[in-house]
Amino acid sequence: MSDRHCYLVALGSNMRHAAHGSPRKVLEAAFAALDEGGDVVLARSPILRSAPLGPSKREYCNAAALVETALAPDAYMAQLLEIEALFGRKRRGGEWRSRVLDLDIVLWKGGAWASDDGEHAVIVPHPSFRERDFVLRPAVSIAGDWRDPLSGLTTRHLSARLTKPRHRPR
Repeated sequence: MSDRHCYLVALGSNMRHAAHGSPRKVLEAAFAALDEGGDVVLARSPILRSAPLGPSKREYCNAAALVETALAPDAYMAQLLEIEALFGRKRRGGEWRSRVLDLDIVLWKGGAWASDDGEHAVIVPHPSFRERDFVLRPAVSIAGDWRDPLSGLTTRHLSARLTKPRHRPR
């Protein structure tokens, strides 16, 4: 199996889709799309609700999947972008916009990766995942022992750091 790669993929949606329906149903359909063409979904998290970041007012549905594929990170990210496009996602400027489907590589069993073809940059681990509860909570449910290759901490530890109560000085 050395020619196979395993990825932790984050899924998110906060818009209805004409064919699939609610954001929850969009993620159900996205899980199925990830499990096609020789790729295998090894595990999937529950679908969780989360508050939006930025100007969007719509609540998100978020989840995570462990996916095995023969594709290296840059080729797999290109495939994820194709799946997003099939769901009607149009990547046009501006972060934090509402979206039918967002798919991101969070971690890869191969460690760290960075590439930029001039059109798309691929950075693994995902640069912001350590600060995002809506990524870490689903990730912990299926990959709690996966380690961030940069910090050495597991997703479980990163989540605990993010959610633990902060002591306030008196």
